[in-house]
Order: sequence, then C-alpha cells, then structure tokens
Amino acid sequence: MTPVLELDDVSVRYRGAASDVVQGVSLAVEPGQSLALVGESGAGKTTLLRLLLGLARPSDGAVRFDGAPLAPRDREQLRRFRRGVQCVFQDPYSSLDPRRRVAAIVAEPLRSLGLDSRATAAPKVAAALERVGLPADAAARYPHEFSGGQRQRIAIARAVVCDPRVLLADEPVSALDLTTRVKVVDLLAELKQERDLTLVMVSHDLSVVASLCERTAVLERGRLVEQGATERVLGAPGHPYTRRLIDSVPRLPR
Repeated sequence: MTPVLELDDVSVRYRGAASDVVQGVSLAVEPGQSLALVGESGAGKTTLLRLLLGLARPSDGAVRFDGAPLAPRDREQLRRFRRGVQCVFQDPYSSLDPRRRVAAIVAEPLRSLGLDSRATAAPKVAAALERVGLPADAAARYPHEFSGGQRQRIAIARAVVCDPRVLLADEPVSALDLTTRVKVVDLLAELKQERDLTLVMVSHDLSVVASLCERTAVLERGRLVEQGATERVLGAPGHPYTRRLIDSVPRLPR
C-alpha cells in the first residue's frame, strides 16, 4: 500500500543554528492510520508536522504525497494536496479570525479551493457545525462568543468540511480543561472512524496518544529514536528516552 504521506530521510536546518532541527527522519503514514509524534519541547515534532502540511521544506530528503514528491510549482498536485490534507492547530483562540463570522471561517477551505460558492457552501458548513456538536445559530456568531472547547470544535469543522483524507493535529487539546479535552478527543476518534481519516497528531499527553493513535513515533532532539504500535511503544519501550518520557508523566499518589 502506498503511504499517503511520507518523510524520506528529511533534515531541516536553520541558518545560524548549532545543529539540525530535524535530522534524517523517515516516516511513512499509511491510509487510515493514526500516528502520534511525541517528545519533549524542541524535539522537532511541530517542524515535522509543518513538513507534512507543506508549510516548510526540508533542507535534505523528500516529502511525498501519494508516493510523489511534493512539488511547490505543480499547481494541480498542490490543489489535490491542499484538499486532501487539513490541519487543526493548537490554540483555538489564535487560529480563528476574530473579525469573521463562524460561517465564513468554516467555509474558507471550500472557497479557497474553488469547491463551492458562498451559497453552495452554506449547507456543508451547517452540516459540519452540527457534526461537531455546535448549535444551528453558531454560523452567524463570532469566535469570541464561544468557549475554548467550542472554538476548537469550530476549528475541527473547518478542517473536515472539505472531506480531507488526512487530518494533521498539533496539540489539539492541550489548551483545554480536562473534561473538555476528553470530549474533543472522543469527537476526533468518531470523525476518524466515520470518514476513514488518516490522522497525524503531535501531543505531549501520552494518555491522549494511547486512546487515539495506533502508532507512535518518538523524537529526541530532532532524531527519530523509536516507532511502532502505540501499545508496544508505551507499554514496553525499547529506548531509554521513551522510558524517561513515560516515567515523567505525573501520577496521583496512592
């Protein structure tokens, strides 16, 4: 099976940096798979997500979509990529334009990709908002009128409204309280199953990783040190760094 997204020995270096931010990472994401990228802050997780989203280019190596290297000048490939790969960002406050109504925010992928006009987008926007659990009048309101959890639901509706194949999520629940976090994780799991989505998620929360992702890749200082089935990686880690990550998870005293 051809991976839907693939990183082939990618490295990323910035001018003036002492070392590469990402060093020789290879990852293949199969269709329908859920993959977590975990590691400490600065490990390179978000940089990898930016590569997979096409927002950054590797200094070495290649990023592939459906087996073909991403070519920024190939307009047809880029259009298919943009429709097929969408993202939910970490902060539900800064990721939504406060000057626009929710209807316009959620419809933006449809209109920017030329899939729908304002009139034809409206039913799809309404259906997306309903699916993520928001009331019918949400479309006419502004982001500041919603809680953090509701804003993240708006962001999820925007990401799935054009029926992407891949959903990239950068710490999608880290800014939410515990109860809201569980509900949003459940929503992501339901959407993945219903739509056969491929999911790539960056997370510091190993409990979220365990409940949502089939596979886990562990990054340390820009290097991939371990990857495999989540149950195995978290249950019987083979690398000392992975064991340290797991041991650092706070536990309630007995």
